[in-house]
Amino acid sequence: MVDTKSPDLPSRPLPTIHASQLRGEGDRLVEELDLEFANGERRRYRRVRARGPGSVMVAAMLDADTVVLVREYACGMHRYELGLPKGRMDPGETPEQAADRELKEETGFGARRLTLLRSLALSPTYMEFSTHLVLAEDLYPQRLPGDEPEEIDVVPWKLADLHALMLREDCSEGRSLAALFIVRELLARRGATAQGAAA
Repeated sequence: MVDTKSPDLPSRPLPTIHASQLRGEGDRLVEELDLEFANGERRRYRRVRARGPGSVMVAAMLDADTVVLVREYACGMHRYELGLPKGRMDPGETPEQAADRELKEETGFGARRLTLLRSLALSPTYMEFSTHLVLAEDLYPQRLPGDEPEEIDVVPWKLADLHALMLREDCSEGRSLAALFIVRELLARRGATAQGAAA
């Protein structure tokens, strides 16, 4: 995981959970919590619990400035969307193993170097589900059969052109956009550190 320094924020105790009730609602698990905050306020919150180990999103680098995007059908929006390769983790898989598998299934590339960067939440105010962002480097051609109904378009994109990508109508997924800016910043810092060490 990436080390980051956070600004000094006052510490705050987590609310006390007095009771919890878990039930299925369709294909979701919903937990209702009876919470008491440090100031004595009591509230009931509901959160959607994750089923399974989560998912991965892969920032695969063709070179130091070119990331691999995929263009595939997005049922929720009923259109084709550009974004990073991603998918569910299988039980027992690490994020790195799932990222390597998804990358091979969706793009036809494997990676010799996989680095778990961080987790991104879908909607942390009411969902437990997280997506693990993995940086994939030193790519080589290898394809695994996937479960997609049609071939996915593989689109190389320059990190220097993220300003154009973020304005495209067909690139609207917040996780992909956030992940790309995280990766661009990380690689820029890595490059600055390497230049400093060489000087």
